[in-house]
Amino acid sequence: MSGVWVFKNGVVRLEDCQGSSGRRKVLVHVPSNEVITSYALLERKLYSLGWERYYDDLDLLQYHKRCTVHLISLPKDFNKFKSMHMYDIVVKNRNEFEVRDM
Repeated sequence: MSGVWVFKNGVVRLEDCQGSSGRRKVLVHVPSNEVITSYALLERKLYSLGWERYYDDLDLLQYHKRCTVHLISLPKDFNKFKSMHMYDIVVKNRNEFEVRDM
């Protein structure tokens, strides 16, 4: 079972990658209000925040930030980029990214 744990109004539930509403989720870079539509755009934003690309795993795109233990791992295919990956980026880059319903 995969998905994202959502805490709302004191209730916790596991939503699938599309969310319970069925609406598509998008990752938004808050300072520029840009929707992340490709890994190239996401990589530019992450580089500007001090993230570095790891090339250890050929099946994943991985980014590490110096002086932290954080590692962002993403599927190589952007079509497999799901809300759980988006929330991982949001948690590790507070005030920089948001996940929104499309």
